[in-house]
Amino acid sequence: MFAPTIDPVAFSIPLPFLGTFQVHWYGLMYVFGFLSALFLAKYRASHSKTQWTLESCDDLLTYVALGVILGGRLGYVLFYNFSYYMTHPFEIIAIWEGGMSFHGGFIGVAIAIYFFARKTKKNIIDIFDFIAPFVPQCIFLGRIGNFINGELWGKVTDAPIGMIFRYADESPRHPSQLYEAISEGLISFIILWFFSDKPHRRGAVSLVFCICYCVSRFTVEFFREPDIHIGYIAFGWLTTGQLLTLGLACIAVLVFFYSRTQPITSWRD
Repeated sequence: MFAPTIDPVAFSIPLPFLGTFQVHWYGLMYVFGFLSALFLAKYRASHSKTQWTLESCDDLLTYVALGVILGGRLGYVLFYNFSYYMTHPFEIIAIWEGGMSFHGGFIGVAIAIYFFARKTKKNIIDIFDFIAPFVPQCIFLGRIGNFINGELWGKVTDAPIGMIFRYADESPRHPSQLYEAISEGLISFIILWFFSDKPHRRGAVSLVFCICYCVSRFTVEFFREPDIHIGYIAFGWLTTGQLLTLGLACIAVLVFFYSRTQPITSWRD
């Protein structure tokens, strides 16, 4: 079957003397993701005794949003297409066309949370534990944006679920964007939401998030076509995304040993 043909441009706004401003679905997915995260954060903050307030959620979202956008884009530029953007530097800001790295966004968010923790005197791991359950639905929406853009398609398959993507070729391929949306997004959200609702040792929620993402991303990459300009970069079968995910798995190991020594905490405190 053919993948749905959806115009990547959601709508256009005519601007006097400046032409037309196009609003892309991919960009809207990030907006919807941030708003959904803010809604969920405020829902939990409203049930928190002293640790979180509605106002602190607004401030935290500002820091996190900057970390995601700047880190995600710079991560994509550095990890996936550095030589291209060095010759096309003005395209670095064209995030509405796609091209965001989760691992770059993770680094950006970590830096943003560090500064937020310094400002608010909060424990940095408590902040990670608080926001971790709100990340998967953002990933879900981002992958839907990839699907609408017709990018990051999967390998050729003869399975009934195979789709023909307009920007690839005439061969049916795994809709790997949807696999990632379900595994990294929907399933991870359900696991994290219910797990984080109970008290756990500090860092445990962040650890579960890392495990969910690492397992999902590493597995789905086997169904995803590697970037044409990169291909496989290790052992003839590992992609850039898998190697970066292994790096995140190493962080998860450190968080595991850290968490074992920590007290039991909850966002409800």
